[in-house]
Amino acid sequence: MPTSQTLSRGIRVLEIVAASPTYLSIADVAAKLDVHRSIAYRIIRTLENHRLLSRDEAGLIRPASGLAALARSVQRDLQSAALPELTRLANNLSMTAFLAVWEHDVCTTLQSVEPLHSSNAIVHRPGSVHGMDVGAAGIAIQSMYTKEQWRALDTEIEYRPQAREARIDGYATSANEVIQGVASIAVPIPSQQTTPASIAVVFAASTVTDRNGIIRALKEAALNIADELGS
Repeated sequence: MPTSQTLSRGIRVLEIVAASPTYLSIADVAAKLDVHRSIAYRIIRTLENHRLLSRDEAGLIRPASGLAALARSVQRDLQSAALPELTRLANNLSMTAFLAVWEHDVCTTLQSVEPLHSSNAIVHRPGSVHGMDVGAAGIAIQSMYTKEQWRALDTEIEYRPQAREARIDGYATSANEVIQGVASIAVPIPSQQTTPASIAVVFAASTVTDRNGIIRALKEAALNIADELGS
């Protein structure tokens, strides 16, 4: 099926900027997009006109307010229900808490909250994307299905053995899968009113020894979100 190269490039620029831990120059974006600088410039100018990107005084590119407006409309009810729980988790556990959803065979962070009074929390930005074959958030989402149910879905992602364990235990864990040295604990959101989703916390793998309190807090938060959505 034919697609629009210009549209695809524009979306890719948004993905590149959103995923970067630092602001990028036009030359940086052109290199990552593998196009001439003039092409990258035209795409960026168009996205600026729609308030999706902006540039600072040094010419470095950053996300703009239009992206936030678009993001608020994605799974609006789920985000609204999750935000208070993520905020409570982040501040009570002193860890970054996030909401992940399964879309197009990838696990996407839809929302995240960093603790107010911790300078050591792992940064995990909304819009972060990784494969469903890595990370606790994806395992937790898979655990909502049996192996047979998963295989019947329209997906090329294999059912991970850890998903069955998570189905039994009610939570999933991972370490050194998405980022070396970083661990995560995730719990599925038991609701039929939204796309398959999970909530999770992320932390340095070496800093946590007792995880029972974290797991309980995550399970309670997931139930609260499901209750708010109407299960």
